Amino acid sequence: MPGVNVWNLTQYLILRWNLTSGTFAYAALLVGAALLTAVAAYLLGSINPAVLISKGIYKQDVRTLGSGNAGTTNMLRAFGKKAAAATLILDLSKAAIAYWLGFFLFLGMTGGAVAGFFVVLGHIFPVFAKFRGGKGVACLAVVVLCQSPLTFAVLFGIWLVIVLGTRYVSLGSVMAALLYPLILRAFIGALDGGSVAFAIASVVFVVYRHKDNLKRLYAGKENKLQFSKKKPKGEDDDGNRSA
Repeated sequence: MPGVNVWNLTQYLILRWNLTSGTFAYAALLVGAALLTAVAAYLLGSINPAVLISKGIYKQDVRTLGSGNAGTTNMLRAFGKKAAAATLILDLSKAAIAYWLGFFLFLGMTGGAVAGFFVVLGHIFPVFAKFRGGKGVACLAVVVLCQSPLTFAVLFGIWLVIVLGTRYVSLGSVMAALLYPLILRAFIGALDGGSVAFAIASVVFVVYRHKDNLKRLYAGKENKLQFSKKKPKGEDDDGNRSA
């Protein structure tokens, strides 16, 4: 069975109840576990720390400020470093929780891949925030780290080289995302093809969410990452970072 290489609840129940492949009970258990994994991960992803923090603490909706993006960069621009740090930590935490929930609930790596896709989807299109979320990069990065630390290390290196070389964080994020399924396949594809399939699906949504950045890059209007401590008043670095 693909992806079953550690203890997980689904496999335990199959053995505990002595279910046989091809039977209705066996199929029902798999479908039910998959649906539970997907729904739980999506709901976790839909919890948007940027919206909760901005509304709860600062009494403003971050989506009405700056770039309008409910992510770490816009939180930094609108409310400062502490708000941005809290947003990033909570975003990373929810992605990790979702991945390991899927991992131990539904067929190991396959379950983690399912949960990883849906937590990213929930972050981008959160049901609790009228489907207006972030760009999914931070969530996807955590999923990659959980799946394969080697894949994460390679992609982070690619991202860093591109960002330092061009100062376009959006370009580094999109290029790393596009290479993610290929590099993941090189490291774990033989162990779990399902992870690669869900990686491709995740990338589609992350790249789509960066469509405005890509248009600005093509037009030469994308703002670059500023390494200086101070920025000119009114400068907007929308799209230079994604979360």
